[in-house]
Amino acid sequence: MTVDRLPGLPSAVTICEVGPRDGLQNESALVPAAVKVELVERLADAGHTVIETTSLVRPDRVPQLADAEEVLRRLDRRPGVRYPVLVPNQRGLARALDFGVTDIAVFASATEGFARANLNRSVGESLELFAPVVARAREAGLNVRGYLSMCWGDPWQGEVSLRQVIAIATRLFNLGCTELSLGDTIGVATPGRVVALLDGLVAADVPLGRIAVHFHDTYGQALANTLAALQRGVTTVDASAGGLGGCPFAKSATGNLATEDLLWQLDGLGIHTGVDLTKLAETSAWLAGHLGRPSPSRTLRALTGA
Repeated sequence: MTVDRLPGLPSAVTICEVGPRDGLQNESALVPAAVKVELVERLADAGHTVIETTSLVRPDRVPQLADAEEVLRRLDRRPGVRYPVLVPNQRGLARALDFGVTDIAVFASATEGFARANLNRSVGESLELFAPVVARAREAGLNVRGYLSMCWGDPWQGEVSLRQVIAIATRLFNLGCTELSLGDTIGVATPGRVVALLDGLVAADVPLGRIAVHFHDTYGQALANTLAALQRGVTTVDASAGGLGGCPFAKSATGNLATEDLLWQLDGLGIHTGVDLTKLAETSAWLAGHLGRPSPSRTLRALTGA
């Protein structure tokens, strides 16, 4: 591939691969634990260094990830690779610590409607729930990612004001999170609004180096939004192998930004990720076979026909 750099872009980007958790949680069919473990190991083989592995939530809430403990038991965790696990509360954190997890994530909302749908709590109540989880995790030496969903819009409220998002984002970050991931859960953001939120957070003393972006491609804006964020200084991008994912608690949330599509862009810009596109495409095509349907990733289809 010909490399043509653009000014103002980072030389390297960390991809947080969210397919095994955020991707598979929205599948209608249950994926066997053995397949999930092989998926994570294939992603590591492809060069991923951050692979969100599973979620220690109640099985009745997300039955697709009810086998989380089995996956963690069977997984061969490699040096140099981080395997974040989503935890909902202190009980989930205790389970994570029992399995030797070194990275966790908590999942908050910028809107009351989604907080109620996802956590059955208000925004304020959910942050109170997470405060001791984050504090205990940090005391144990864990990295803690704070997800903030619905940063640009949600199905109940519509467009979400920047002031509202910045207020909640700073509260979440100040709990002690080591990273803040901004989620465009229903895919309505556009580049100008992405930059405006990033600028607002920097003005509120949240460092760009601690911010990640998590875009969904509902309106075809995920790559454009990613490029805008990179030009502003963000260096961590969430993506899902094969474009899997959505959100079981927000029905208008379609698939995540496909990792293959992201890699095609980053490779063409000469931005280092350490991820091998060919190996990743082979993995996503293999997974599409297990799921029994084609991938929505345009790059994957172009490379493999999957």
